[in-house]
Amino acid sequence: MTVSLKGRDLIDLKNYTAVEIQEIISVASALKSELKDAGRHARLPLAGKSIALYFEKQSLRTRVSFEVGIHQLGGQTIFINSGSTHSGRGEPLMDTARVLSRYIHGIVYRAYNHEDVKEMAEHSGAPVINALCDKAHPCQALADLLTIYEHRGRGVKTKVAYIGDAENNVASSLTIVLAKVGIDVSLGCPESYGPSQDVMSAALADAKKSGARIEVFKNPEDAVRGANIVYTDVWISMGDEGETERRKKAFAGYEVTPKLMSLAAHGALFMHDMPAHRGEEVHPDVMDGDRSIVIDQAENRLHAQKAVMALLIGE
Repeated sequence: MTVSLKGRDLIDLKNYTAVEIQEIISVASALKSELKDAGRHARLPLAGKSIALYFEKQSLRTRVSFEVGIHQLGGQTIFINSGSTHSGRGEPLMDTARVLSRYIHGIVYRAYNHEDVKEMAEHSGAPVINALCDKAHPCQALADLLTIYEHRGRGVKTKVAYIGDAENNVASSLTIVLAKVGIDVSLGCPESYGPSQDVMSAALADAKKSGARIEVFKNPEDAVRGANIVYTDVWISMGDEGETERRKKAFAGYEVTPKLMSLAAHGALFMHDMPAHRGEEVHPDVMDGDRSIVIDQAENRLHAQKAVMALLIGE
């Protein structure tokens, strides 16, 4: 049975069911295969539609993958740097949302604050897609799941170990999505950088339904044992630059090195959402080694986001 997501927002993945997530991944996989085989899409679900990219933060992968994806699906991109609008002069976000949604068919919002994404969605008459905020990165998590399925297969028992800052947006969305679909998650992190209670409560509730196992370890070696995939992210996210020295001290010993990878399951793969800081959270030999699938992961942002837009905004 086809799942209808038409008109929905994508703020985070907590309000999406496992069935809905699997539908997004299936559509992403089909779109990717069609593009590889034919070089274009026969059906253009965004034809005649305009999508606003409203960005507060710097971006490479997110902006390019959304702009290319919108074009490939037949739509038009309107890129808006929030700093070039009247928001800096005090225009309320609710006015921005209400006005924008009279012009366009969807808003892709890359924000600093999760509450702002929620406010944009509350007042917009068009679907809002969270392209990253401080609490969630749902598009990245969907691309990650597509990548895991491509390399491991659906229905194959898999364990993902995430090493580093387990309370950041990437780790939070990854933990939620994997718990929903039955993939085991092992978080290796300093005690003060563990997952939020909100994320853990949601993930454990979903894991109880899916059969996934969610574990948190202070020792990264314990976290990676038996893992089929080892995942890390930067220690200092955008907006956390003032905490650089404190964070580097806290995460000393959490670098994903060849030695750490050797403790994972035989043939374990490495993932990173990028950009990466070689020599900090990941050793160059791991990031650029033959078990690294980070470029596949980055490419899959395009396909996962196209699926989201086709299902939420498309015809």
